Amino acid sequence: MTPPDAPHEVPLRPARPASVGRVDRFALDSACLAGNPLGDPSTRDVHVYLPPGYDDTDRAFPVLYSLAAYTSSGQAQVAWKNHGESLPERLDRLIAGGRLPPLLCVMPDSYTALGGNQFVDSPSIGDYARHIAEELVPSVDRRYRTVAEAAGRAAFGKSSGGFGALHLARTRPGLFGAVASHAGDAGFDRVYQRDFAAVCDELALYDGDVEAFVRAFWRARRPSGRSFHALMTLCLAASYSPEPDRPLGLALPFDLHTARLDDAIWARWLDFDPVRWNGEALEALGELRGLWIDAGRRDQYFIHYGTRQFHQRLDAAGIAHHHEEFDGTHSGLDWRFDHSLPWIAARLKQD
Repeated sequence: MTPPDAPHEVPLRPARPASVGRVDRFALDSACLAGNPLGDPSTRDVHVYLPPGYDDTDRAFPVLYSLAAYTSSGQAQVAWKNHGESLPERLDRLIAGGRLPPLLCVMPDSYTALGGNQFVDSPSIGDYARHIAEELVPSVDRRYRTVAEAAGRAAFGKSSGGFGALHLARTRPGLFGAVASHAGDAGFDRVYQRDFAAVCDELALYDGDVEAFVRAFWRARRPSGRSFHALMTLCLAASYSPEPDRPLGLALPFDLHTARLDDAIWARWLDFDPVRWNGEALEALGELRGLWIDAGRRDQYFIHYGTRQFHQRLDAAGIAHHHEEFDGTHSGLDWRFDHSLPWIAARLKQD
């Protein structure tokens, strides 16, 4: 029996690799986000993971762009975790184990007063797609030694971040060479509509005043699950159906009194749904060097159904991609990066 004061031969908790990267940070003053109607800051802190040995060579490195899920942002991705790994720690382990080549990883701040982002351009929340394409990527290429072309860049994310990566790939062809989407929003009729009646109930507490609801949300000590989903629905509406003349600059796709669907506004949401993309959108995805999509078969938001449909649509269009369905839910998806990041990194151009 091991004496109580004797060290364990095998550490109880895995140690970090001997060689680790470092996280750099810079402030990016965004003209695209300046004057956004939510009053969110236009100067954002950008965290950048630099691999082990970055400072000891003159070579250029491929770059991953990590788009955060709804409720999260770049700051959260670098934070210490009591269980599991931060994103930089995961990259350290994958690089040390030979599963990833040395590369950079950019973690932008995209948080908003509506709790997150879909990474689209909207007059009601801000031009976040343009911010990434026209400001963030060029700034990273100027500041760091990167493979400064689409073939050397990839975007990835989970949930809203996965959707954002897909949206950027289809609307900005030539920006990224590879994309990985983990449970990215798809199949909007199954993912979003089930929350609409509950959102009506929540907003009824504020007589339908969406601004009063948002102010109360941020001042509540323990927001309910229903209020969280109401805030998320407002974020989606500001992204998919902006109307600057309405309160908070958004149009909800349902009637607040009856919860009945507004077909005209809902159609605007469906224009963003990956299961409905065709033509130039699919052609843009076909230009990628690598496209990874996956979802858990027990996803609480039923995104696995839309992902299956999106997979079928890609197949029918002859778009090369990798599709997986795993035993899991919409929660705790970070472990999927162990599978997707080596796959997309292998398809990027090296210096």
